[in-house]
Amino acid sequence: MTGVIVVCLCVLVALCFGVYRKVTDGRAREAGPSLPRLSEGQLGSELGSAATLVQFSSAVCAPCRTTRTLLTGLVAQDPGLAHIEVDAEARLDLVAEFGITRTPTVLLLDRSGTVRHRMDGAPRKPQVLDALGSLRIAPAA
Repeated sequence: MTGVIVVCLCVLVALCFGVYRKVTDGRAREAGPSLPRLSEGQLGSELGSAATLVQFSSAVCAPCRTTRTLLTGLVAQDPGLAHIEVDAEARLDLVAEFGITRTPTVLLLDRSGTVRHRMDGAPRKPQVLDALGSLRIAPAA
């Protein structure tokens, strides 16, 4: 009987964790004021004239491919946006500086390179559009 109770508790904990991750994945949070700016030199690419979406990815990350498709689609709709993908394994300096603990993580930079929003996990299109909207950038939906 004790084994059944332990199994039920494990299933309940796993279920609660899954629901928590589903709710919080990809949610755009405003970045704290202590995060530094990113420059074109650090990223190796030009920043967007309106905003830049910096995606930290890894080679074995399946959600990273979905995120890449979403972000490149948004960039194609608005010439003021830029999407820069950073290999987290190759840029451990930036991973440590920004506290990247999982991939994909997307940082939304304003035109000056200041981090304005952070999305841990695979974002959904409405979440990215809301974050861009807070910068008064609204690509076509």
